[in-house]
Amino acid sequence: MKVSLEEIAKMLKSNNNFCILTHQYPDGDTLGSAFALCRVLQKIGKKARVINNDSIPKKFSFLKDNVKEENFEPEFIVSVDVADEKLFGPNLKKYCGKVDLLIDHHKINENFAKYNYVEADSAATAQIIYEIINIMKANWDPAIANCIYTGIATDTGCFKYKNTTAKTHRIAAAVFDLGAAKDKINALMFEQKTKEQFIAEKYIMDSIEFYFENKLAIIYVTLEMLEKSGADDSLIDGISGIPRQIEGVVVGATFRQKEEDVFRVSVRTSEKIDASLLCKHFGGGGHTNAAGFTIKGPLEEVKKEFISYVKTFINF
Repeated sequence: MKVSLEEIAKMLKSNNNFCILTHQYPDGDTLGSAFALCRVLQKIGKKARVINNDSIPKKFSFLKDNVKEENFEPEFIVSVDVADEKLFGPNLKKYCGKVDLLIDHHKINENFAKYNYVEADSAATAQIIYEIINIMKANWDPAIANCIYTGIATDTGCFKYKNTTAKTHRIAAAVFDLGAAKDKINALMFEQKTKEQFIAEKYIMDSIEFYFENKLAIIYVTLEMLEKSGADDSLIDGISGIPRQIEGVVVGATFRQKEEDVFRVSVRTSEKIDASLLCKHFGGGGHTNAAGFTIKGPLEEVKKEFISYVKTFINF
């Protein structure tokens, strides 16, 4: 059932004991949205906690600031920035079929909850959470503002991506006024790198391969690369856009090995190619020009399967 933002605000005020779910391999938007909502609910006297399938990457750990650790039996389950229950990950499978409220901005959302709100033209789910907080007339603080800004900034590539709108900038300006530490967050998300990260990126850049007259570019991040560089997987989030930055490339893909024969594939495309539909073929999804999926199998086999489908998809 589809609901309005006003109806969501009423649900949040009238229920208690909230469990807020994020998607597997959490990014800034799902975490920023979840912790902003959790903080607001706790401030108005509700019990709430965020549950992730995976550990939170170190650079996002500040999003938990001022959020209390609470134990209780969940009564109302919310998912944020999750387009499909399959994206919860194996550790959250028990919540499949039990989500009460879904808040998301992916156009291919499966509307799997009892109540669904999907705003496909929103730059980030955090942008929607910002509006909900205002409708609830909740009291803002810098910690909540930091969460909202992180979600918006990371999902727009620091306001560079096509999904950025005038409304996105207005909301960003509003959270600046509410205390968001934009300079610190921008440096943390987009500028600072460790020595290990630089070494890992050298290995990754050396892995690049081109296909179809340089229209498809692929890079790899293997567990061996990370071990040799000493880098943590969470430190290399920014590499996904590299292949698409190359002149003439219309599809760029990054294969990140998560475990033996398991790869997370991030896809970036030109304006004319729908990355979300491409990734949906492999059980994933996302946005028009930025999407992803998880695939199992040896690297050479999954790469061959992907290349074959890309060729068909964009009719090279």
